[in-house]
Amino acid sequence: QVQLVESGGGLVQPGGSLKLSCAASGIIFSIFSFSVMGWYRQAPGKQRELVATISGLGSTNYTDSVKGRFTISRDNAKRTVYLQMNSLKPEDTAVYYCNYKKDYRTTWGQGTQVTVSS
Repeated sequence: QVQLVESGGGLVQPGGSLKLSCAASGIIFSIFSFSVMGWYRQAPGKQRELVATISGLGSTNYTDSVKGRFTISRDNAKRTVYLQMNSLKPEDTAVYYCNYKKDYRTTWGQGTQVTVSS
C-alpha cells in the first residue's frame, strides 16, 4: 500500500554533494511517524547494502564507509526522508533505494542513480 518515490540523483564530481529525497504516499502521518526508514544502495553486479537508517524518534545508524559524510533525516509531516551526501567518492556510485519498515511490512522505492566521476 505504501509507495515510495526517490529523487535527487545525478552525476557529480568526486568531492561533490547531492541530496536525495524519498516521498511516501498511501500512508497517514501517525503511521509514518513510527516507521523505520532507510537508504540502501546497489552497484552493478553487487549485493544491495545498507547505507543509513532512521527511526521515528530520530535514532540513526550508518554503514562505516559513509560515516561523517552522509546524513539521513526525516520530515514526518511531509512523509519524506532525505539523504545528504557530501565528499562523494567514485565508490559511492550506485542505485540508491529508499526503504520503509513497520512491524512485518516493508516497501521499496524504484531507486535513483548516483554517479560520481571525473
